[in-house]
Amino acid sequence: MRISVISNEKAYKELTETYQNISWVYVQNLNQLKDLENVDVVINLNEDACNEDYSLIKMPILINSVSNTLKKSNHANHVIRLNGWNGFLKRSTWELAGENNDTIKELSAQLGVRFSFLPDEPGFVSARVLAMIINEAYFAKEENVSTENEIDIALKLGTNYPKGPFEWANEIGLIQVVNLLKILSLIDARYTLCELLEKEANLS
Repeated sequence: MRISVISNEKAYKELTETYQNISWVYVQNLNQLKDLENVDVVINLNEDACNEDYSLIKMPILINSVSNTLKKSNHANHVIRLNGWNGFLKRSTWELAGENNDTIKELSAQLGVRFSFLPDEPGFVSARVLAMIINEAYFAKEENVSTENEIDIALKLGTNYPKGPFEWANEIGLIQVVNLLKILSLIDARYTLCELLEKEANLS
C-alpha cells in the first residue's frame, strides 16, 4: 500500500518512524498529488486540512479535522475525518468519522491500528474529554489552586494518565484546544473556555 502524506516535516517524520512497514510519499500540498502514480490513500495532517477542496482527488483521503465536521465542510464521501492532534497517531486506535470502505480497512490492517469510526461531531471522543480536562486544569491554575507541574503530577498519580493536562496542552497546541472548546461551548456550557487558557493560547 502506498500512502501520500501532506504535512509539515516534523509530523511526517513522526508518522513514518512510528509505522515503518508502509510505502510513504511526502508532498507539501494537494497540487503535487497530480504528479504521483499508484497512491492508494492520502493523509492530510495540516491544521487547515478541512478547508481544502478535494473534489479532484479520487482516492480516499483522511484529513486532520478535530473541530470541524464533514457535514459543516460539505465534503464528499471519499473524505474521512481523522483525529490528527499531535501524539494521537501513535496510539493503537485512531478516531475517524465518515464512510468506511475496503481501502480504509486495508490501511488499518497495514498500519496495525484499529480504526474507530465515530459520529461526525466536533472533538470525536478523546479530544473532547482531553480538552475539558485541560480547561479545568487552567481554571485551577487561574484560581491559584496549585502550579502546572503539581497539577500534572497529581493527575498522573491519581488517574495513571501518561501525561498531565499541561503536558498534553503543550504537545497538542493551545490554539487547537481553544478552537475545539469554543465550538463545544456553543453546544454545552460545560466546555466554557477558561480566560487564562485563551490568553496563553493567544500569546503562544
